Amino acid sequence: MDDTAKERQRADLHKTIWSIADDLRGSVDGWDFKQYVLGMLFYRFISENLCDYLREQDGVEYSEMDDATAEFGRKATVEEKGFFILPSELFCNILKSVDKDGMRLDPNGKDLNELLEQVFKNIEGSAVGTASEGDLKGLFDDMDVNSAKLGNSVIERNKKLVKLITKLGGLDFGSGFKENRIDAFGDAYEYLMTMYASNAGKSGGEFFTPQEVGELLARIVLIGRTEVNKVYDPCCGSAGLLLKFAKILGKDKVHKGFFGQEINLTSYNLSRINMFLHDINFDKFDIALGDTLKEPAHWDDEPFDAIVSNPPYSIGWEGKNNPLNINDPRFSPAGVLAPPGKADLAFTMHMLSWLATDGAAAIVEFPGVLYRGGAEQKIRKYLVSNNFVDAVIQLPPDLFFGTTIATCIIVLKKSKKSNDILFIDASAEFERHDSKNKLMPANIDHVVATVESRAEEEYFSKRVPNDQVIENDVNLSVSSYVEKKDEREEIDIAALNAEIARIVARENELRRQIDAIVADLEGEAR
Repeated sequence: MDDTAKERQRADLHKTIWSIADDLRGSVDGWDFKQYVLGMLFYRFISENLCDYLREQDGVEYSEMDDATAEFGRKATVEEKGFFILPSELFCNILKSVDKDGMRLDPNGKDLNELLEQVFKNIEGSAVGTASEGDLKGLFDDMDVNSAKLGNSVIERNKKLVKLITKLGGLDFGSGFKENRIDAFGDAYEYLMTMYASNAGKSGGEFFTPQEVGELLARIVLIGRTEVNKVYDPCCGSAGLLLKFAKILGKDKVHKGFFGQEINLTSYNLSRINMFLHDINFDKFDIALGDTLKEPAHWDDEPFDAIVSNPPYSIGWEGKNNPLNINDPRFSPAGVLAPPGKADLAFTMHMLSWLATDGAAAIVEFPGVLYRGGAEQKIRKYLVSNNFVDAVIQLPPDLFFGTTIATCIIVLKKSKKSNDILFIDASAEFERHDSKNKLMPANIDHVVATVESRAEEEYFSKRVPNDQVIENDVNLSVSSYVEKKDEREEIDIAALNAEIARIVARENELRRQIDAIVADLEGEAR
């Protein structure tokens, strides 16, 4: 399929997805209802993914097999795929078994909500006691098919569910090359997340980083690399930043896997679903639930060669109120802790601690982190004095959902070749799309090329020695070092004075003529 056809298919897919969301909204808030849409999309994907796998391995059409025969392959399937679904419980067969009212065509069968509840329990249950148990556990918890959000009665809920399953069942993901279909599923997921985040305000948008920002972060840390061992995001949200490495490099070029942690339960579930939807097998990712600063989950997996993250801005943490923190090897090197009300640099220190010697980290930061005094200034001095800050990039305003703040990116490295910091003013690198600013491919290319070459460009980039930054109160604000272009119109004073003189002369001539006319009129009147 050529690029034009792919784009046309993608546009058609997005149009259909939008119509599904638009048709089904009403009783369920958009940000809440995404769990149902994404959960059902995930259910369809793993059903078809399992059928594809068994067709390739054994040459069988699994969806047409009876359950009793399929049971013989349960153990081997779970070991390889991490889960098992009976043929009768595949998405395609459940879809065939319901009528337009959401009731079972089999008069002795269960209603759709009861059936789906059992299917989801069985899928999660298939992994119990195996290596994939943690990756499957609770994946369908947010998709409560008996929730009053779907309707006040069983009939109303089933009507909503059957509309959802039939519409998602009608999406055309293509029947060609397997990778194209996987890309289509992943693209549908990303489109849905973007759509819901853009309409959710802060409640949902804070968990989602625009795809273009994610691409910029990943490309920055991948400069000079064609493969990595392990990638990490300590505040991974729905795992979109981690999956950028699979998209840019290819998932097989991330040799030891994708690691992340997320404190929000819904986002944690979405991140694992996102991994599966991008065909990242359970043994290639480790997403943990919990507070990264208080209970980091990957002590045994660090260091990481590539770290990207968009941590929550200026949230509270225990800081000095917990005496254990000052002795924590992640925070102690700076000799001071980030303020209890501003955890930004605590996340930064955590990532630096877990960064491989030859690795790179790109972190989206709240702008105040760059210039605030007190403990944060002391942490910045530690970072700059030890030559860990590679670059600081000012981003445009209004890129993110739920905020118009102009954030920045701090790039960290432990093995820099120079003792300076590259400052980049990318505040004008955007185009306005709908109601948000957006980084375009050319904007991303410009920033990445500048980071790679460390080239200075008037009004855009400048290298500043670490000593000079320290002398300037360790202020890392890009505007302190990169001059803004003066967009004011230049005024020629001599020409302006000549024009004023011409206007005054003309005004005097007009007054003389008016006085003459008035004198004539007065003479005639006498």
